[in-house]
Amino acid sequence: MQITDNIYYIGVNDKKIDLFEGQYKVSNGMAYNSYLISDEKIAVMDSVEKSFGAEWISNIEKILNGKKPDYLIIQHMEPDHSANIGMFMEKFPEAIIVSGTKSFPMIKQFFGTDYADRMIAVNDGDILSLGSHTLNFINAPMVHWPEVIMTYEASTKTLFSADGFGKFGTIDANEEWIDEARRYYIGIVGKFGVQVQNVLKKATTLDIARICALHGPVLTDNLGYYIDLYDKWSSYTPEEDGLLIAYSSVYGNTEEAVMLLKEELDALNYKNVEIMNLARCDIHEAVALAFKYSKMVLASTTYNGGLFPYMKEFINHLTERNYKNRKVGIIENGSWAATVDKNIKKALETSVGITYFDTLVSIKSKANNDNKEQIKNLANEIIK
Repeated sequence: MQITDNIYYIGVNDKKIDLFEGQYKVSNGMAYNSYLISDEKIAVMDSVEKSFGAEWISNIEKILNGKKPDYLIIQHMEPDHSANIGMFMEKFPEAIIVSGTKSFPMIKQFFGTDYADRMIAVNDGDILSLGSHTLNFINAPMVHWPEVIMTYEASTKTLFSADGFGKFGTIDANEEWIDEARRYYIGIVGKFGVQVQNVLKKATTLDIARICALHGPVLTDNLGYYIDLYDKWSSYTPEEDGLLIAYSSVYGNTEEAVMLLKEELDALNYKNVEIMNLARCDIHEAVALAFKYSKMVLASTTYNGGLFPYMKEFINHLTERNYKNRKVGIIENGSWAATVDKNIKKALETSVGITYFDTLVSIKSKANNDNKEQIKNLANEIIK
């Protein structure tokens, strides 16, 4: 795929993978993106996942038609982007690795050598000329590993953004960018909002015409839309007013209370509501929705004097990713000693900017008339 007159896509689609990083469900597979810039000097931008090495080398050779690459630019050392460094360096013995200063110790860890006689270590602001194309290197530590660099090509106004602006799914997946990009960002990068904000400040000084990420499609139209979303996600600002109801239920009584709340919200014409059964949903989708919306209700039965395991795991995912600046409601259920309210608040006590709705729905086994009145009150608070 040709991106500009001299920039080519040489990545691969993995349609067999079902779990990315051993935990994220990817029903539409995964793209491992790599790019090639053809100029007086030829640069290959990043590698691909190990099992696709031969296909990747073939893609390079088809574009070059007998020419040899001069540089392999490694922006991120995670193996889905670096696993074939050894194969590349053996295939093209005159090529030089260009990467951030923190990458080369990792290269040695993975490959037993840091290619000291065939390496150029770059830092923030360093420049590499390929001829008519100029690569400007940008340090992007902890987005989402400490060694990450991004690269801006000045003549084509192309930002090679490493894992930034990536998404789950293959290049040819028939799906919108936002949902899988949000799930990808919150799951993988969400903890590092401060670092993403720092990189965005650098990006605002650049004239960007396209973004070439290491996962997902090349972004060219309405780039402000994508940058605005990244700004919201990394500053922990809700995308929109809305409500996630995340619940766990053993015998259906807590679930019944959740549905009563949904009915009350429907009657009040508050439609922007999503409900996730934590025992059955993709937990990473539920986490992403918690960050999407401004409000959340957590509904759980008491279990072993504490939180139901799926609820405990969900909240742990939230706090690991710096969940903050949201309003939270609680529905607790306990036949003899309901402790959900205090345990949720304890679990979220390190989260900044969390406020709670005044109404606590506290059920003993099954919602009674008093509880139904509490649910109505909670619904009225939510719509304000």
